[in-house]
Amino acid sequence: MKKQAADGIVIVKKYANRRLYNTETSSYITLDHLAAMIRAGRDFKVVDAKTDEDITHNVLTQIIMEEESRGETMLPVNFLRQLISMYGDSMQAMVPGYLEASMDSFRRNQEQFKSAVEGAFANTPFADMAKRNLAMFEAATQGFKPGAAAPASAPATPAASKDAEMAALKAELAALKDKIEKLGE
Repeated sequence: MKKQAADGIVIVKKYANRRLYNTETSSYITLDHLAAMIRAGRDFKVVDAKTDEDITHNVLTQIIMEEESRGETMLPVNFLRQLISMYGDSMQAMVPGYLEASMDSFRRNQEQFKSAVEGAFANTPFADMAKRNLAMFEAATQGFKPGAAAPASAPATPAASKDAEMAALKAELAALKDKIEKLGE
């Protein structure tokens, strides 16, 4: 039986055996599936199958823990310490709203930055380089962008990624130097 909440939110049931069941697709899913749904812009609500209690917050926190444990952390240790120190503080109630507003602002600034850079380099020898740099910037910030997916050609390790990025940038720089020299002749 396919089921969505009245507002289009997909209902996911979590059973006592820790399995997640997507009521829209009538299939069992994993935390990775939920993370992919978020990146695709799909909204969902996770409920305890027995009590119908909303446990979305707990599951989202669990997804963050899984992502952080894979090696490429996004949350700096100092930030985590500061966040933990806010629990029980008189300002605790203000932190969620502040963090949400900050992330919304970051996403807006990211889009404005992208538009500004694309406009500034249009029809110049630096246009291709700017586009590639923007693509790398978008890949680095994909966790903050619900509709974005990971690039298919992303290297498996951070070291390989940096080496490949450096090689690509060196090649681009050499090509741009050649173009500039030819324009100067």
